Amino acid sequence: MVVRSAVVADVPAIQRLINGYADSGVMLPRSLHSIYGQVRDHLVALEDGVVVGCVALSVVWQDLAEVRSLAVAQSHGGRDIGTTLVSRALDEARTLGVNRVFVLTYVEKFFRRFGFHSVEKSELPHKIWRECVHCVHFPDCDETALVIDLAPVTPD
Repeated sequence: MVVRSAVVADVPAIQRLINGYADSGVMLPRSLHSIYGQVRDHLVALEDGVVVGCVALSVVWQDLAEVRSLAVAQSHGGRDIGTTLVSRALDEARTLGVNRVFVLTYVEKFFRRFGFHSVEKSELPHKIWRECVHCVHFPDCDETALVIDLAPVTPD
C-alpha cells in the first residue's frame, strides 16, 4: 500500500468512497466541486494503483485542524488503512504547527485509539459557523466531537 497526497485524477475515486458511506448515512456526501476545491487537503491510500482509502486534514484556524472524509473501501477493511491515513494526517498537522485536531464522528472508539477525547461541539465555533450551519442535520447533529492535542514539531 502507498499513501500519498491526492491529485486531481483521484477526485472521482475519493467521491465514490465518501458517497458510498454517505448512502448508508454514516458520512455526509461530498460533491465533486467541493473535493476538487479541497484536493490539496486529501491523502489517498493506493493498492495496485487503485484508490482504496482517503482522508482530509483541513486547517480551520491558527491552532485548529479537522480530520475529515476518512473512508476506506469496504473490500479493504481490517487492513489498518484507516489507521495509517489518520496517523499520516496527524503527522501533517504536527508538521504544519497545528496543536489541536478535531473530528466529528460516529466511530468514537476508532479515534480514541489515537488519543482523541470528547468535547462539546460548542468548543469548535469555527467549524460550526464555517460548515455546520449549512448541514441538513444542523442543529441536531448526532455525531460526537473529539479532539486531540498534539505536541508541535520544532523546525530545525
